[in-house]
Amino acid sequence: MPRIFVTGSTDGLGRATAGVLIGQGHDVVLHARTRERAAALSDLAPDAAGVVIGDLSSAAQTRELARQVNQIGRMDAVIHNAGVYLEPSRSATAEGHAKTLAVNTLAPYLLTALIDRPDRLIYLSSGLHHAAAGSLRDIDWTGRSWNAAQAYAESKLHVIALVLTLARAWPEVLSNAVDPGWVPTKMGGPYAAATVSGGYWYHRQRQAPAPPARDPAFQDQLMDRLAALTGVALL
Repeated sequence: MPRIFVTGSTDGLGRATAGVLIGQGHDVVLHARTRERAAALSDLAPDAAGVVIGDLSSAAQTRELARQVNQIGRMDAVIHNAGVYLEPSRSATAEGHAKTLAVNTLAPYLLTALIDRPDRLIYLSSGLHHAAAGSLRDIDWTGRSWNAAQAYAESKLHVIALVLTLARAWPEVLSNAVDPGWVPTKMGGPYAAATVSGGYWYHRQRQAPAPPARDPAFQDQLMDRLAALTGVALL
């Protein structure tokens, strides 16, 4: 059976997705932010392929998380589900980044770069990405006044741009973004879009993402920016 890693699987959609996949007989690797949070997985863990620990707001812990995943073995699919929503402040991480950027953009970028390349990549995005300005001048919010909704929208625009970059650069990997409006119990595993790459999906229907995400120049600029912020080149 396919081996699937689901980030942010202690609660919400991530937990629901992991539970469905385990129920279907898949080998699922679960993720918790801390060992304390991993206690919430006590019912799923016995049937899982493993539990990995790491706080995605920390670049160091995200790198360690990738190491733990690779130690288990190559994944057939990775579902990048973990994320934060409306952070009340910039909330600088240990590396000095805005927490929203760190968890929603930098962490999936780092994990994609550092986890052994799977056959499928699925990233949670949001229709709210359409509200993003599409500028990369201050993506880490070091100069702007904090706006939680704008920061979230931008982070989800980054994710879709990452997906479309991967669809161009890694044609052998099926990379897709899904809106949180997906229903895990009806998606037949995470493979409703298993035969295509570079899609943005909402309720199993392919949608057009915001224009900046589709712009190869924007994608390339974003990859350069994320490589500079993380010290890791993806491509």
